[in-house]
Amino acid sequence: MHLSQNLLSGKRKYLLALIPLAFISVICVAFSITGSNDFDMARREILLRRIGHELLLQSGDSKSRVLPVKKIAENEYQIRFENDLTFQPDSLVNTTRRVLTKNPLAGDYVVNVLNCGNSSVAYGYAISQNKKDDIVACLGRTQPRGCYMINIKFKPAGIITVKNGYLLGSLPFLAFIGFIFMRSVKPRRTLPKGQDTGTFTLGSALFDAENRKLIINGKMIDLTGTETRVLRIFALSPNEPVERSRLQKEIWEDEGVIVGRSLDMFISKLRKKLEFDPNINIIVIRGKGYKLTINS
Repeated sequence: MHLSQNLLSGKRKYLLALIPLAFISVICVAFSITGSNDFDMARREILLRRIGHELLLQSGDSKSRVLPVKKIAENEYQIRFENDLTFQPDSLVNTTRRVLTKNPLAGDYVVNVLNCGNSSVAYGYAISQNKKDDIVACLGRTQPRGCYMINIKFKPAGIITVKNGYLLGSLPFLAFIGFIFMRSVKPRRTLPKGQDTGTFTLGSALFDAENRKLIINGKMIDLTGTETRVLRIFALSPNEPVERSRLQKEIWEDEGVIVGRSLDMFISKLRKKLEFDPNINIIVIRGKGYKLTINS
């Protein structure tokens, strides 16, 4: 019995340490993904400047600057130019598609070319990883020279989806560990004063588990070893149902044999020995097991 309790205590400590360790591991992995995302975001902005550079060259301008890329919203950026330019929709579509294939976070995106003066849309299209979902129109029409801004909005993906998916996906794993912990580790009851030494007060009766004695109204009754173990389980959970399977497991399993009808016999013997106090009884809970009732 002491060996079983030591093993149970060791299992409790192991599982208690495993749960926070698993949670910390999930958080560390998620934030390591965040660090990788910062690099990809910086790389994306450089690629956007590359798009602006190629558009200027296609417009015949090799000297003016591409202004700093501006982040105008989450996953949305704006490419601006120092001077006016012209562009062909075909070249713009092909350039963005070719350059952004180098960015792993740029699967699906929408491009809008805006007029600087009133932010009206001069041209727009949408690109998807599945080319069947591309939305591209008005190809082959050269746009007049003017002041343009190019807004590119990316579909939320990459780190946000991966990190949230990783954290949410880890919850069933943590819940599973918690379930195993709750099933494997029985809660340790806080015993009333005196019961931690093997002495229990059951109504007007005194149960001395150490010496296998039951004292009721001054009468001392001897108990067998098995009767003592059965009554001790009840004494730890007075007025609470105790499953029949638990009684069988804790009393006989350590001896390598589980005997069903023997339990009924010992319950019957205990009832007779408790008859000296009418306020104490062991009753049957149909479909569950037994309960030691103590009436005040």
